[in-house]
Amino acid sequence: MSYIVIVNPTILSSSGTGMPFAGVLSATVLVAFSMTLLMGLYARLPFAVAPGMGLNAFFAYTIVLQNKVPWQTALGMVFWAGVLFLLISATPLRERIATAIPRNLRLATAAGIGLLLTFIGLRNAGLIEPDAATIVRLGTIDYRSAFLVVGLVAAVVLMRRRNPLAFLTSIFVVTLLSWAFGYAKAPQDIVSLPDFSSVALRLDVFGALQLSLLPAIISILFTDLFDSLSTFIGVATAAGLTEPDGRPINLRRGLIVDAFATLVAGLAGTSSGTAYVESVAGIRMGGRTGRASVVTALCFVPCFFVSPLAASVPTYATAPVLVLVGVAMFQMVGHINFAAIEDALPSFVTLVLIPLTFSITQGILCGFILQALLYACVGRAREVPVTLWLLALLSLGLLLIR
Repeated sequence: MSYIVIVNPTILSSSGTGMPFAGVLSATVLVAFSMTLLMGLYARLPFAVAPGMGLNAFFAYTIVLQNKVPWQTALGMVFWAGVLFLLISATPLRERIATAIPRNLRLATAAGIGLLLTFIGLRNAGLIEPDAATIVRLGTIDYRSAFLVVGLVAAVVLMRRRNPLAFLTSIFVVTLLSWAFGYAKAPQDIVSLPDFSSVALRLDVFGALQLSLLPAIISILFTDLFDSLSTFIGVATAAGLTEPDGRPINLRRGLIVDAFATLVAGLAGTSSGTAYVESVAGIRMGGRTGRASVVTALCFVPCFFVSPLAASVPTYATAPVLVLVGVAMFQMVGHINFAAIEDALPSFVTLVLIPLTFSITQGILCGFILQALLYACVGRAREVPVTLWLLALLSLGLLLIR
């Protein structure tokens, strides 16, 4: 998961967000180090934590660039989402929300985010560009496209060999080729001191408390909640880290750490933190307790000092990683039940709206509304939990005030 040290600041500082690369890199490493360490010492679980893929794209492209929210205010939104997540994680409300949300919508959200990440990766590689008549079209085939193929091949070959450095190697290969052919400049310095002044504690806490920003805050909250629950449940089940009744061990403590990761991310200067599914790599190699997370956290410490090297990585060098992460997330679509139209349509709309509107918010909110409405129309209203009805009404209100 070390690829996040380069990919996250690249996404958050790209395309005119105004966020400095060095500051975001330091914030990324700070969240990964501190929250992974807390996961090991408090939750005693072998799960690593860092700013999440998908949420970083939502932060940069939807909240800051599309909705034109200043990045300081966006960090305040992340902070408040973390506060709400922490309150939910400390109460039974967490389990009520988790059980009320249909499995199909969770899977569709993950698949939709996968499409969004793939779209961003292809755009960064120049393969997709805007068009006035058709909205988007095939872009110019140039060196970026060639580097995308090279990066994909390098990563796929290593992934087939179960090499954990596949993503990082892909980024390095494309970057080295860019330097060699003169498309990007190699850094004059390799290391520097961490930047804890440009984005850390720069959040606008009170500016984020605007009614129009509430839908995005709720979206961050639910996306983070779904992501952490699916990671904990999926990885714990696959690794056998479960209670006799099938529940992941120390789930409550793990979710509390995950909530703290989002809160701390807003303070540090980056998008929401979450538990990483890549943790399964360490578990497969024998990590069964919190000591594995402690070691992983310490491995992030040297990354504080590589900002000049990471800043010299061109944006298109991370395109192969975005595409491959998108593929991994889109695989969830295979588990969606399309047999009943009242399940299929809300899932399909959620999945499609996320990339087409460039907004995770719109997809999730529309999915809630359609799920409750269609179940009521086909005579299955009794199967809709009260919590989902409340989520649907809240979603309708959030769409109207956006």
